[in-house]
Amino acid sequence: MQIKTKDKIVQNVLRKMDQRSLIGQKKYGATMMQEIKGQKKDLNRFIVDVQEELMDAILYLESARYCLQDEIEEAMLNRINVIGQNGNDGLHYIDVNDEEVL
Repeated sequence: MQIKTKDKIVQNVLRKMDQRSLIGQKKYGATMMQEIKGQKKDLNRFIVDVQEELMDAILYLESARYCLQDEIEEAMLNRINVIGQNGNDGLHYIDVNDEEVL
């Protein structure tokens, strides 16, 4: 199969899906189609798999929120330190483009 899209995002996702498929085939010893045709998995099992994956995704999102919050707090502390070092009580400072920021 030749991928025709020129969209780099789609191409990257398709490459990742291909790699994930290869990992799954090695881990489980079959393709998803082989699991269906060999009746190793039925519709119910696929639904359970999706539920488990979505629950994992929610945990990953919550973890990412904590990481993001930590990064935001660190950036704010750094900004407060820069303002404090300028000795201007935070009324204004010069940003990287030499433009006054209020």
